[in-house]
Amino acid sequence: MDLQQMRYVVAVAETASFTRAAERCHVVQSALSHQVAKLEKELGARLFERTSRKVWLTRAGEAFLPSARQALEAAERARAEVAAATGEVRGKLTVGSIPTVAAVDLPAVLRDYRLRHPHVRIALRAGSSERLVEQVREGVVDAAFLGVQPGFRPQGVRDRELAHGQHVAVVAPDHPLAGEEEADLRRLADETFVDFAEGSAARSQSDDAFAAAGVPREVAFEVSGVELMSRMVRHGLGVALLPAPFAAELHGVRCVPIRDGPVRVERLVWSRFAPSPPAAAFLALLDELP
Repeated sequence: MDLQQMRYVVAVAETASFTRAAERCHVVQSALSHQVAKLEKELGARLFERTSRKVWLTRAGEAFLPSARQALEAAERARAEVAAATGEVRGKLTVGSIPTVAAVDLPAVLRDYRLRHPHVRIALRAGSSERLVEQVREGVVDAAFLGVQPGFRPQGVRDRELAHGQHVAVVAPDHPLAGEEEADLRRLADETFVDFAEGSAARSQSDDAFAAAGVPREVAFEVSGVELMSRMVRHGLGVALLPAPFAAELHGVRCVPIRDGPVRVERLVWSRFAPSPPAAAFLALLDELP
């Protein structure tokens, strides 16, 4: 058993295709298939079931996959540690972020990081705050930017507060509220809302604010991305509640301050274990920000 075989198994599992896995690994399919079959023979169990159209993990494959990923991550970290010992940061950095992060200019931070550490491969994952905490805890993500309610404290990770602010109502330019200097949740009670999925941290901030104010509301459209949300608001399909610093950067909409609106805290989370050299360099860069 070697790391290359593990890399092939992970690629097949993630692409659900031997052809796409071979393309990802830059090898011919026959070579990849041969190595997977050789590993299966050594393990004494099939890792994949195959048809002409579909590939999926067997129970043995599902059991093998997490350990294979851990072995590849350990090898990656070992290379990074050796490079760091010689004064060079190498390896991979995986950063997670909610779509509406506003406490830092993330593209600018990643640009500065790349300039400092050109040999580090950077990956960015977008997701919900809850899922990002899980991924940091699992070691899949090195550090992540969250948007949560004031009382939320993530478990099993290290964290610190980055920013604290309120939401605003985001409306179409021709909406009756567009010219208002301020409003409250009761004024929004009869509006149709575009919001994130029910149960998510992003959604619960607004739900809890309306509940605390004793004001009902109708969420007619649930979306997973801010781009679609903004477009739907722009076309008059509904209104949205978004963090003020982020909403201010949206085009073609109007932002109205809400007196009793939701409050959001942005937090940075990272592993409670010693960070890899690329992750340590990223955290150090963030510490330098004003």
